[in-house]
Amino acid sequence: MIVAHSTAYVFKLIKQPPVIGEIVGGLLLGPTVLGAVWPQFQNEIVPEEGPAASALGVIYQLGLLLLVYLTGTELHGRATKAEKRTIVSVSVSGLVVPFAAGLAVAYSLGLADLSGANGSQTTLALVFGLAIALTSIPVISRIMLDLGILRSSFARIVLTVAVLEDVVLYVVLAIVMGVAGARSGETYGLGTLMGEVPLAWGALYFTVAPMLFLAIHIRYGQRIFSTLARMRWNVLAQRSPTAFLMIFIFSLCLMCAGLGIDPIFGALTAGICEAGSSGADQARETLRNISLAFFIPVYFAVVGLKLDLIRHFDVVFFLWFLGLACLAKFASVWVGARVAGQSPSAATNIAAAMNARGGPGIILASTTFGAGIISESFFTALVVLSIVTSQMAGIWLARVVSRGGALVTYDPDFDASPSGPRQRAAHEDENPKAATK
Repeated sequence: MIVAHSTAYVFKLIKQPPVIGEIVGGLLLGPTVLGAVWPQFQNEIVPEEGPAASALGVIYQLGLLLLVYLTGTELHGRATKAEKRTIVSVSVSGLVVPFAAGLAVAYSLGLADLSGANGSQTTLALVFGLAIALTSIPVISRIMLDLGILRSSFARIVLTVAVLEDVVLYVVLAIVMGVAGARSGETYGLGTLMGEVPLAWGALYFTVAPMLFLAIHIRYGQRIFSTLARMRWNVLAQRSPTAFLMIFIFSLCLMCAGLGIDPIFGALTAGICEAGSSGADQARETLRNISLAFFIPVYFAVVGLKLDLIRHFDVVFFLWFLGLACLAKFASVWVGARVAGQSPSAATNIAAAMNARGGPGIILASTTFGAGIISESFFTALVVLSIVTSQMAGIWLARVVSRGGALVTYDPDFDASPSGPRQRAAHEDENPKAATK
């Protein structure tokens, strides 16, 4: 925690995203730096096995869930018609085009050396396509949280698209695991039964279940939370509203686990459900302070802790992989935003943010590597890609915010209807600094 906060502070001083500083703090404590200089001491303070390693794993998971919960609390505002148009357009173009580009490159070049013991050309191509098409909820939400723009129209657009992309990630990941005939040992609940049904039915389940869970709780979640919080028999809410809030979050995570889908959806929907309840303001702020002080910084530090850039990093492959990923993702999102009526500068801001891969990219890398589908060098390249693209997104957004420019503006020539140009000002997403000026 000391290293994570210290490096985050240094990054903030040099006008870089503090979240990247937290990941760099993990790199300093991991095999990349400390392990290379003093391996025995590094293994003593951060052992790979035993109770200390298990405790770090628990904090890592809690940090991820609490970060996604905080993201959910900022997504309660309803999207405008223009925002919905942008969300749909960017979701389609920003997923289909880069994913197809990744598949084409993987099949045309072969890249057999990137495949693991349980992998094949098909599974490698699917993972390659996913890596290019992903956007990170945890990292980009933390960047926007640090910049104070998490309540903006821009954030609603980016994070809503990222949620949709996460659904696609876990669907395709389930297909990859099924095609490979491999299991990572992390299936749970109804998900354990999916290995016994035809692949098409499993893919259908992992598509419908997360979307249905989100839809139900977005529609009825606020009412459920408010009703439970006000009930007289709810001793926990009377004794400690913060404790009740945590139980509510973990209950939805547990429901997701029972359904066999990732608990991250439970944390996200818990934030959306709770955000509309005015009586939970103090509990929310308390949990927010605790999360940002301890769990979330440690989560990002552990991400850096898992990397070994000295032994398993192919620089040549990474450079062209990075160029392909950025070009395909940025260009497709930019075109999608322009088609939806965003101005060129707004389309550039959205494309820069959506290029961050962060947490989902790391999850994709660790899951497929643990199942023997990809090689260790590809695993390292995927994680570094997640970090570098997140850094690029953070630098760009910080630059726009510091200059006081609007993050989202609509092209006045896009909509020729009577309501179009006249409503443009209402749809503009002003930078907080610009509004202050």
